[in-house]
Amino acid sequence: MKSDVDSAPNQPHADKSSNAGLFSGVRIVSLCTLLSRILGLVRDVGMATLFGNGAILDAFTVAFRLPNLARRLFGEGALTTAFLPRFVREMEQEGRDAAWRLATAVVVVLTVTLSLVVIAGEICLLALSQMAPLGDETRLLLNLTAALLPYLILICVAAQFGAILNALGHFTRPALLPVLLNTAWIASIWFVAPQFETAREKIFAIAFSIVAAGVLQLLLPLPALRRFGFRFDRQWRLARTRVGEITRILLPVMIGLSVTQLNTLCDSLLAWGLAPPESESSWSLFESRDSYPLTTGTAAALYLGQRMYQFPLGVFGVALGTVLFPLLSRHAKRGEIERLQEDLTLGMRLVIAIGIPASVGLVLLAQPLTTLLFQYGEFDVQDAQQTAKMIAAYGIAVWAYCGLLIIHRGYYAIGDTATPVRIGMMTVGLNVVLNLTLIWPLGGQGLALSTAVCAMIQVCAVTWVFQKHIGRLHWSELRQTLLRVFIATSLMGVVVYWTLRLITTPSDTFGSRLMQVTVPFLTAMLVYLLCAKALRIKEVWLLLPHRNHSRSDTSSHDV
Repeated sequence: MKSDVDSAPNQPHADKSSNAGLFSGVRIVSLCTLLSRILGLVRDVGMATLFGNGAILDAFTVAFRLPNLARRLFGEGALTTAFLPRFVREMEQEGRDAAWRLATAVVVVLTVTLSLVVIAGEICLLALSQMAPLGDETRLLLNLTAALLPYLILICVAAQFGAILNALGHFTRPALLPVLLNTAWIASIWFVAPQFETAREKIFAIAFSIVAAGVLQLLLPLPALRRFGFRFDRQWRLARTRVGEITRILLPVMIGLSVTQLNTLCDSLLAWGLAPPESESSWSLFESRDSYPLTTGTAAALYLGQRMYQFPLGVFGVALGTVLFPLLSRHAKRGEIERLQEDLTLGMRLVIAIGIPASVGLVLLAQPLTTLLFQYGEFDVQDAQQTAKMIAAYGIAVWAYCGLLIIHRGYYAIGDTATPVRIGMMTVGLNVVLNLTLIWPLGGQGLALSTAVCAMIQVCAVTWVFQKHIGRLHWSELRQTLLRVFIATSLMGVVVYWTLRLITTPSDTFGSRLMQVTVPFLTAMLVYLLCAKALRIKEVWLLLPHRNHSRSDTSSHDV
């Protein structure tokens, strides 16, 4: 990992890196993402154990949505897509001084803008908390939001530093930012929170610990930046025109990439607002508690469900998008439409080969996973059943979430940032309609199901419309892959279903819980790999590390 710090300064802007270097960067990002996801699960287990699935955890999960959404928008795709090409262009055409000036200008504008937003938000939250007649749960939500708002500035500026490092060919420290947050968060659960008596004191202690972790995240990239020679340029105002270009591109890209996050944010807000307050003295939206369509704890259950489907999305979907985006951009710039079609076809075949079995596996293992990971302390059996329903509902669309990452990058490679926004906004509207429709017969699970359905509709829509730009994808190849994966996944699903039935035991020890997850999971992996070999699903083997990617331009013919 040290090499990508020490070697890159000699040629940070060169587009001559080998395919081995590209996949080395992807492996670093994937491994750090996997570590972050594992630590995130440990963190969520600790939060569920400490607070249960009640009003306090509900308020916290909703309050954390705003800085977490900002992190996703700035740190996972949008900022990189808008900033990196212009930074590299400045480095190549105008030299290091111009590149540092542009980077400084973006950091300054970002910091000032977010600071003004946070100050205005703090004033509004303080005014509402002090002046409006609010219930205890609403006041807790506002106070937690105010406590967490400063983290928005810290993580977004840290993400900007990470984007500069990625442009210079360094991936390690940016990929470690979420690992650092989760480590500090876990430490606050185990060592800081126990120093306080009440649950409310503990949740605020954890919130302030997260802000402190944001300071550490901001500082982490700076030593590497200094080794590259980065400095703050006092003449940053000379780069304001370039900042304007980045902003015009960034905004539609952010919206296009954030549709799923907007839908999940909408889910959480409805889950919090349409659940009955725990305190009888709190203001009530409905006349009686029985009139509410949702139950207390729905927002927390949704959050945990989202965390589970984001595990395969982060490890596989983001890594795949990272690999394909340079190829898409290169072929689009050269006008090589046939190669672009091959790129997208390959990407979608990989999504089918990995995303569909991941969806089925997550649905089947939702209940034992929830029991193993979360059913401890204040998190009881009813909470686990509620959360398992959310995991299963979100899980049916893992393949769609991954597919969106690929197709959206195809749009950005050809310079079309408007179409994903238009389709995405229509999907957000559809999600609201489905939310308000499905919660009555299905309760909280209807919120998760509506987001999953909208993701599946969205990926089909953007894929179909994208063909107007580059022509038809290789649908014969896609159909063949889909048919083989359907057969293999069906066999895997049947075997896992009966495995779960056979190993169900009355024992509730940790060992029995672990067995009910690991045995079906390993069985699923074995069955699917055997079926993939028998049915010649070559996309699965393409992703294994022993495969030698000798060509710089991977296409569907490589498979």
